[in-house]
Amino acid sequence: MEQIRATRAELLAKKKQIVLARQGRDLLKEKRNALLKELMRTAEQVLRDSDELEKIVGESVAALALAEAVDGPEVVQSAAFAAQGQITLAVSVANIMGLLTPIIEHKSVVRGPLDRGYHLAGVSSRIEAVAESFEHQLDLIIELAASEMRLRRLAEEIGRTTRRVNALENVLIPRLEAQRAYIQMVLEERERENLFRLKRVKLKLERRSETSASLD
Repeated sequence: MEQIRATRAELLAKKKQIVLARQGRDLLKEKRNALLKELMRTAEQVLRDSDELEKIVGESVAALALAEAVDGPEVVQSAAFAAQGQITLAVSVANIMGLLTPIIEHKSVVRGPLDRGYHLAGVSSRIEAVAESFEHQLDLIIELAASEMRLRRLAEEIGRTTRRVNALENVLIPRLEAQRAYIQMVLEERERENLFRLKRVKLKLERRSETSASLD
């Protein structure tokens, strides 16, 4: 047992520390449960987006191969060059039980035929299908990247929170309880010793009183 003061004030202090430690542990457990729910929800979203992206990638590759085979690689490349553009992303944060997670906001990159920069008369419906498919694919990639980033942050925070819960539950609280028990034991032993001394003093006084009475 480490050196501690066995006083009533110290006993009260240890009891308060135990209460606070238990409250902190319970709050951390609530936080972890909330984070776990968000993690599961985000993981399900990631799985759905991954499956959809895999499907879209297959469709995009097939559409591109068909367009290149029928319309020719040069026509497809020319349309792709004309349709190129920029994507604007806005990053904000969401607060989940004290954890700040990034949110990537963007306007859908899927455009209408008149907004892709090429003349409709110069492209076929096959090229239009390729453009729409790849734009949809890009939307999913952005959404998936945001979800995976969020998932990673949640997993890291859950790990940190679990370590803090374990430290409180398996180290700090048992140590405080052991210190409280030690102080309680010392105080009770002192009380028994004081009571024993009081009884001895009382017995001596009674004997002296009896002796004095007999002499009188």
